[in-house]
Amino acid sequence: MSEEHITDTRFDTLSLAQPIMQGIEEAGFAYCTPIQAQTIPVALSGRDVAGQAQTGTGKTAAFLIAAFQYLLDHPSPPERQPNQPRAIILAPTRELAVQIHKDAGVIGRHTDFTFGLVYGGEGYERQRNTLREGVDILIGTPGRLIDYFKQHVFDLRAIQVVILDEADRMFDLGFIKDIRYLLRRMPPRDQRLGMLFSATLSFRVNELAYEHMNNPRPIKVESDTVTADKVRQVAYMVANEEKIPLLIGLLRHMDPRRTIVFVNTKRECDRVWGYLEGNGIRAAVLSGDVPQNKRLRLLGQFQAGELPVLVATDVAARGLHIPDVSHVFNYDLPEDAEDYVHRIGRTARAGASGDAISFVCETYAFSLPDIEVFIEDKIPNEPVAGDLLAEIDPGSRVRPERPARDSRDRGKRGARGRDGGRRGGGGDGERRQEKTGAAEGCGAEGGGREGGESRKPRRRRSRNRRDGSPKSDKE
Repeated sequence: MSEEHITDTRFDTLSLAQPIMQGIEEAGFAYCTPIQAQTIPVALSGRDVAGQAQTGTGKTAAFLIAAFQYLLDHPSPPERQPNQPRAIILAPTRELAVQIHKDAGVIGRHTDFTFGLVYGGEGYERQRNTLREGVDILIGTPGRLIDYFKQHVFDLRAIQVVILDEADRMFDLGFIKDIRYLLRRMPPRDQRLGMLFSATLSFRVNELAYEHMNNPRPIKVESDTVTADKVRQVAYMVANEEKIPLLIGLLRHMDPRRTIVFVNTKRECDRVWGYLEGNGIRAAVLSGDVPQNKRLRLLGQFQAGELPVLVATDVAARGLHIPDVSHVFNYDLPEDAEDYVHRIGRTARAGASGDAISFVCETYAFSLPDIEVFIEDKIPNEPVAGDLLAEIDPGSRVRPERPARDSRDRGKRGARGRDGGRRGGGGDGERRQEKTGAAEGCGAEGGGREGGESRKPRRRRSRNRRDGSPKSDKE
């Protein structure tokens, strides 16, 4: 963490308990970031907080430290049951939930708190058993939390702290009905500490805060620019067929240590990965089609430096703290200008510096003006020099291996089992499908006739002629 990114406020001046301070010191932190210095004292005083800050500024540590200290200062009542968590942290994506759980284990390692992690995609029975045994602090995504809640695996009557992380993303992914469902089943807002954190405190986020929180204090930590100050941005005007040669050429010239390449679709993820692998650049794919256990393994390899390049959709644009990302490529410009800020925020984190390279191609060039209006800045353009375009053999692309499908599963694509569909969660960020009509986002487990829909009777063909006389069998 650079000296310019921190304040003069030391953690040891915040009257934190020794077990928490020990975890903070072992994590290598001594001084607070601006969002930490402003939010932790407010939360420790018992006041709800609605915080806004740029990505990579220490929001996760801020709410974890405040939650741990609050729980230590306010012991749980003796009648609390093991399956009644004391704090709940809601995240919009599986990857963010996993990251929060990891950070909680580091900062809270010397406390007596137990942590539970719940998300869709895998580990259904294992997560269920963990909840049944009991945890103090529950971290998870809304979909599967509601699944277990409706089965009475746990309840929310002993909640003392509730935290909403990336609240604006909750709206983007359609989780707000789920969030309200859970909040209404917790103790009244004046009997719990509430913390909400978001990259933007938009009108709808503020409405959620004031509806379900106890007069939260808004705290905004803003810099002079929308994007991180130390991100060096550049754009290349390219034809669609030049994108692969330019990407490989730039990677060879820059020799980046740790790079994320963002694309807009899962199919393009596979295509870009195939050309990188086929031309000697080790890479991995991170998209909604990748199974959750494989996602976590690939993220671990990328964080450890074993994989230099990660090709990803916007599932990796938020919430993931990956240190020392040197370069971010917008291989496809995002169609939402705000996503541009989150993507390039994967580099230049915690005061470091980094490069953000964007390809302005024929397909997505229309997004550039909106992005520049949103960031209130002009992205510098660089010419595509001939030596930057690598020679690419069209046959060099590696095809991704597809797992063989069991013949028994054919024709069952629409079936929704225990770990599929609503329960298991699928796609980027466990996107909610509100068109199903499930009440409060947790209703039906099946679709079509399997969900209880009756079959319409077939309309029988008339046996009469138009003039009303009966037809013969020969007719």
